[in-house]
Amino acid sequence: MSECSFFDQGLLEKYNTSGPRYTSYPTALEFSDTFTNKDLVSAIQNSINPDLSLYLHIPFCHSLCYYCGCNKTVTRQKHKADIYLDYLGQEIINRARLCSSKTIRQLHFGGGTPSYLSQQQLTRIIGLLKEQFYFADDVEMSIEIDPREIELELIDHLYFLGFKRISIGVQDTNIKVQQAINRTQSFEFIKQIISRAKSIGFDSVNIDLIYGLPYQTEQSFKQTLLDAQALEADRISLFSYAHLPSRFAAQRKIKDEWLPKAAEKFSLMKQAINTLRQQGYELIGMDHFAKANDELAIAQKKGVLHRNFQGYTTFKNCNLLGFGVSAISAVDNTYSQNCKVLKEYYQSIDEGQQAVEKGLTLSQDDLIRQRVISELMCNLYVNKKQVSAQFEIDFDQYFAEEIDSLKIFERDNLLINRGSNIQISPSARLLVRNICMSFDAYMKKHLNQQRFSRVI
Repeated sequence: MSECSFFDQGLLEKYNTSGPRYTSYPTALEFSDTFTNKDLVSAIQNSINPDLSLYLHIPFCHSLCYYCGCNKTVTRQKHKADIYLDYLGQEIINRARLCSSKTIRQLHFGGGTPSYLSQQQLTRIIGLLKEQFYFADDVEMSIEIDPREIELELIDHLYFLGFKRISIGVQDTNIKVQQAINRTQSFEFIKQIISRAKSIGFDSVNIDLIYGLPYQTEQSFKQTLLDAQALEADRISLFSYAHLPSRFAAQRKIKDEWLPKAAEKFSLMKQAINTLRQQGYELIGMDHFAKANDELAIAQKKGVLHRNFQGYTTFKNCNLLGFGVSAISAVDNTYSQNCKVLKEYYQSIDEGQQAVEKGLTLSQDDLIRQRVISELMCNLYVNKKQVSAQFEIDFDQYFAEEIDSLKIFERDNLLINRGSNIQISPSARLLVRNICMSFDAYMKKHLNQQRFSRVI
């Protein structure tokens, strides 16, 4: 397979600004405490959408990974998870009362470290969910795994509970890199986990890789990519390490001089994308890879790929209910987020059986821009006529300023703006966030703040 066409280093450096990853539009920065639990309840009750996805946030980790920017609580006191599940159960029961007519199509456990939970704790929470909600026979259940603190038999138990998809944090297989980020783990054990999962019937295995970590070199990362190939994962998530020590205290343990310079990081990214494509993976959106026969790859080819707070998905029309500390819900034209601090989450459940801290009701303008940004992020294409018909607007008139701002991308051959559609060029695959920022009505007030990761 030839080298892909989106590695013009001059253009990538030109557009390497900070920007949102657009797992939602508007982004969570626009959420406000004027949105309350009452607003979420109203949205759930008034929604005619029969399908639901559920997300459960498990915040606990056994140890601190220095690169991590997730909402987490590092502790080895397992009883704290039992307390958390007590509160999580209360929230679930309270929400489920509003959803008796809904069907659960998708369930995802994220974190933190969901595999922090013991087999008994996992059985407990899955039992409660299936008791309170109606699950479709073909429900898609997925969970994130930390391979450092589990026994192989956990994979069998997860399958018994109904999980068919797992995601494993690999990040890098080089021991020096692992030590620098405080995440040493056995490659052979990861291999055993994936082998066991496939042998007992899991539908999909995803692994996470990160480039831009301390002490990474092209030579060391070449071996990591070869190791990744040996794992034979169905999907691979390739993330750029965003070094933001002012925001994430753990990252202060990573010294600036340990990190690859900008040119070196660019080379790592280029190396990873080329290698993964040569290994038979297709680039999905901007940072995910999947085998050609994977449903994400098929959905992208058909132009029906979708993106939500968990990343790329084929579940375009599901509302999302999030449970647990910091969890986000997306119901019809509303977003809401639970308390981010564990103590405040517990207090909120004690006081009112719910934990909504802030949110947003999308305006008509938000919905129009959401549609455009989602189409560009997922399918690299937006049909102007369809958007105009859906929202009863004239696309070119409505977005006159935005279309004018796209001219710089047109001059650099990064997109084609036709009368009926906007098509992102292959050379702009890695710059899709920049193009979407042209349609972001909130972007101007954040441009001078270090609130987002850089594109490369």
